[in-house]
Amino acid sequence: MSSRVIVPLSQIAHGRSGDKGNHANVAVIAYTDAGFEWLRIHLTTELVSRHFASLHPTRVERFEAVNVRGLNFLLYDALAGGASRSLRSDTQGKSYALALLRMPIEVPADFAGMARPGSA
Repeated sequence: MSSRVIVPLSQIAHGRSGDKGNHANVAVIAYTDAGFEWLRIHLTTELVSRHFASLHPTRVERFEAVNVRGLNFLLYDALAGGASRSLRSDTQGKSYALALLRMPIEVPADFAGMARPGSA
């Protein structure tokens, strides 16, 4: 049985996020092919939904962008009305990628092949 370690998602990916009206886009881009394969298996809509449960998204949908090693999550109705209507501190979802990248994940102890070069 291989050992595992817990690290922030940012150890194997970076991200971007923003708004589409009342919905938020959160893109997670793996640093390596091995990291992308891990993300495809483990970073599910259910996991992302749980992570953002306090925002009450009505649905979370995932899209793959294989050519850039990315997964994009669309969090429906997560912005409480959107930029001009929301009373939240982040009305455009710009910090959502950072929030997701801080999420602890369990990876194999030998995850260096998935990490940003020079960081593991």
